[in-house]
Amino acid sequence: MYDEEKVKIYFPDAQIKIGFIAGWQEMFIDILKSRELIWRLFLRDFNARYKQSVLGVLWVLIMPLVVVGVFIYLNKGGIINIGDIDVPYPVFALFGISVWNLFSTGLSSASNSLVQAGSMIVKINFPRVSLVVASTGQAVVEFLVRLGLLVLVFAAFKVIPCWTVIFLPFMLLPLFLLTLGLGFFLSLASGVLRDTPNVIVLVTTFLMFFCPVVYPIPKTGVFAGLNQWNPLSYLITAGRDIVFKGIISNPGGFILSSIFAILVFLIGWRVFHIAQTKIAERI
Repeated sequence: MYDEEKVKIYFPDAQIKIGFIAGWQEMFIDILKSRELIWRLFLRDFNARYKQSVLGVLWVLIMPLVVVGVFIYLNKGGIINIGDIDVPYPVFALFGISVWNLFSTGLSSASNSLVQAGSMIVKINFPRVSLVVASTGQAVVEFLVRLGLLVLVFAAFKVIPCWTVIFLPFMLLPLFLLTLGLGFFLSLASGVLRDTPNVIVLVTTFLMFFCPVVYPIPKTGVFAGLNQWNPLSYLITAGRDIVFKGIISNPGGFILSSIFAILVFLIGWRVFHIAQTKIAERI
């Protein structure tokens, strides 16, 4: 005979039965209880990523410098026209690429998070959300490393940021929430289609050229129209504006894009929480 007080029965629709408010409370409790686990998973991923690398974390600095160098060459050669900017182009482009990699690296890491932890998911019962959050933390660390490089580049070109640079973390928060929200969806998609991480790398590489990462937002033409309806454009330029101009050039677009980012994050988190009981079956 089983002791009824020690037997816990799980139902497929348990998340629906507990109610909307109780579901959100459970989600926040899971995050709070998983703080130490998230930190340990982050350290594990960080060590595994650079443990057997010759250059280690220097790759975080090398790749942006290579991309900036290519665009400087293309611009000087007349192959592309960057347009007029108020600061030296290397500073402008390197900052944009650093912000963009916060988004692209976060998506790539999040999409791989569940698949790479497949054996742990099957054997151990723990909040799966910790895997996605820990993986996106890698993108934050890489951005902080690039900030050190940016300080050197600012000094080399004698560029003094506006005092409003202290608000940069708040300007980048919506972009990170959008990354995390999309990461929840993509991590689930990777459990069904293992090609998802490769597709993400390809898509983000091409998407960078449709966003004002290495060029300012055009005022006319096809790219001007694309950037007008692209929330990423406002989330990227807001951070750059607060550093170089001291004001946000399009506050309305930034506010709407931030609201969109928050909604994507909340919906993605909720969907992931409901679907996590089925993750072990797909991984």
